[in-house]
Amino acid sequence: MSVTLLDQPPPTLHGKLGPYRRADYAVLPDEPRCELIFGRLYLSPSPIPLHQYLVTELWRLLAAAAEGTGGMALVAPMDVHLADHSVVQPDILYISRRNRSIIQNWIEGPPDLVVEVLSASTASRDQIHKLSLYAQSGIQEYWIVDPRRRLITFLVLQDGFYAVHAPENGKWRSPNRPELELDADALWAAVKREFGPGSR
Repeated sequence: MSVTLLDQPPPTLHGKLGPYRRADYAVLPDEPRCELIFGRLYLSPSPIPLHQYLVTELWRLLAAAAEGTGGMALVAPMDVHLADHSVVQPDILYISRRNRSIIQNWIEGPPDLVVEVLSASTASRDQIHKLSLYAQSGIQEYWIVDPRRRLITFLVLQDGFYAVHAPENGKWRSPNRPELELDADALWAAVKREFGPGSR
């Protein structure tokens, strides 16, 4: 099968779905990695060290919470099937104990939380296209991690749309899953120790 793989989505949402569906995605080879978003296939580039450091540290935090509550935390690549037109691989996902039925050979349905760490090549995908998809799919919480700005945007689903929630004194506690807490200031202090004060 011949398919079109895109590097970048447009800066705004498409008015209609693209031509590809879950069955098309299923027959693609494992490499190069890609995601199916609103019927279009997008390449997933290899991450830089800072990106992977943040993914690892945040996964450790979520995995510790999951261990204590019977949930599960996973990292990419892990297919998350959200619709016939969309199969994504979030950087990190968290599934609560009560939601574990979505864990199959892939993830079949919305996790409780997804985390995306921005890179230059995925920023618009994560902040526009995936944001819309995750809200439509009913994912209750979405963290967007910006390594360049040393900032995490905590989004909580309210009435079908994401609302930004600010941490208190640099610390975040999820309103949906109280076992999920993050000291954002401590995370960025660790990043500074490992990578220096500048943007990368």
